[in-house]
Amino acid sequence: MTVDVEQVRTELIEFGSLSIQYDERVLRPRRWTTAQSAWASALLRDAPDGPVLELCSGVGHIGLLAMVGESRPLVLVDSSRIACDHAAANAERSGIASPVDIRCGAMDEQIGEDERFALIIADPPWVRSEDIADHQDDPDHAIDGGTDGLDLARTCLDIIGTHLADRGSAVLQLGNLAQVAAISDHVADRPDLGLRLAEHRSYEDRGVLVLLVR
Repeated sequence: MTVDVEQVRTELIEFGSLSIQYDERVLRPRRWTTAQSAWASALLRDAPDGPVLELCSGVGHIGLLAMVGESRPLVLVDSSRIACDHAAANAERSGIASPVDIRCGAMDEQIGEDERFALIIADPPWVRSEDIADHQDDPDHAIDGGTDGLDLARTCLDIIGTHLADRGSAVLQLGNLAQVAAISDHVADRPDLGLRLAEHRSYEDRGVLVLLVR
């Protein structure tokens, strides 16, 4: 189904139980990432009190689906104003009970010093800069992860290390097992983050999810 809004064709995609809108200026939701929502939702059953944060949230689909049936506050952070506008529309459409706070801008500038989150979802771009030409259907800004694909993932780790509550957990999306190994080394080299890589789950050639715990 498509509708035209301000001469930009807005697409609707079924994402789990939600109907999510997006357009060609943002990253199209990947249906396999419902697995990240499901893992996050399962972790919330035993999570400490507190809100949920999604970094690099795009149009909000992963975080919103994770919060179906929940009433905790959800904070969505993305640098793209277009993505944030879609996320606002998707939050309204979702009908979830959770209050949703959408913050648009550089993610390391959007979190208050004293804010702590029971669960953090992170979906940073993870394509290497030299490879983005292989993904012509995706906006460069939404997939470019820097030289090794992990520039924004490392920023996410800094934020997780600072803002994850005691006994909290985080689910980070990466591109492949080599990146998982690099992130594992990074966490080991940064004991100040207070994080441990507890588990990873690979989804063929689509991506990898990593569980980080405090």
